[in-house]
Amino acid sequence: MRELIILGTASQVPTRTRNHNGYFLRWDETGFLFDPGEGTQRQMTFAGVAAGDIHRVCVTHFHGDHCFGLPGAFSRLANDRVEHPVHCHFPMSGQPLFDRLCWTWPEYRRRVLREEPAWGERTVLAHESTSDFGRLEAVRLSHGIESYGYRLTEPDGRRMLPDKLAALGVTGPHISELQREGRIELDGETVTLEDVSAPRPGQAFAFVMDTRLCDGVYALADHADMLVIESTFLTEDAPLGAEHGHLTARQAAQVATDCGVRTLVLTHFSQRYSDPAAFEREAREVFDGELYVAEDLMRFPVPKRAH
Repeated sequence: MRELIILGTASQVPTRTRNHNGYFLRWDETGFLFDPGEGTQRQMTFAGVAAGDIHRVCVTHFHGDHCFGLPGAFSRLANDRVEHPVHCHFPMSGQPLFDRLCWTWPEYRRRVLREEPAWGERTVLAHESTSDFGRLEAVRLSHGIESYGYRLTEPDGRRMLPDKLAALGVTGPHISELQREGRIELDGETVTLEDVSAPRPGQAFAFVMDTRLCDGVYALADHADMLVIESTFLTEDAPLGAEHGHLTARQAAQVATDCGVRTLVLTHFSQRYSDPAAFEREAREVFDGELYVAEDLMRFPVPKRAH
């Protein structure tokens, strides 16, 4: 199963209907918790996300609405006796604040948490050759403090073609052997994987929060199957967004169009706006793909692979 669960969609100030940030991505057997703001533990309960579902925590930056839920999340992990490794990614410059946010559980931190901060312009945090889910990268963004976006990329693979398998008599355990070895000998003939399969592009998921337009935004969004991106402001307040390091809905949608994004999820809305439909109207001026204006506790499937 691959799906995105929205735990919170507010920006600096939560509202009656929007909790502070929080996003949980189920990616097969791996669970990613992004930017857990205040109240994330409670939102996880509402959404049916268990502490044991979390395998990686990704923090874009250390403004409170993106990280003040860490103590609650770590407390839940400890209280629920989660013992599998939980990898924690965050800007290296934020290490002192990260230390303060998890100081209550020093023994649990040593035993379970794996701190792997991002640094430089681009950091590979997990490589497809050594992980079950693919490549995880952090890319620097442009905000008031050091901030990173995250990109998850599945390696390209092959899609088996049943009609070609049947035509060549490849059945049962021979299929697994062919996938593993790349070729087999069958009745004196060599059958290669390319003979009975077609390329299957890997999926890509991108997460972009608090930033002005910059090269990093486009690098993260490039041909993403799903892009989760902040749209704090509407165009009428674009100068305010640029000043404080935020995007408008139109800017976010234009990035999606320019980068060939398939599914666009807008989130992180300023409390100054009362009409969520305004964000959709503005985004639709430049983006005609699948579009969601996120609300708390919504769930979105990652789109099926493009063939």
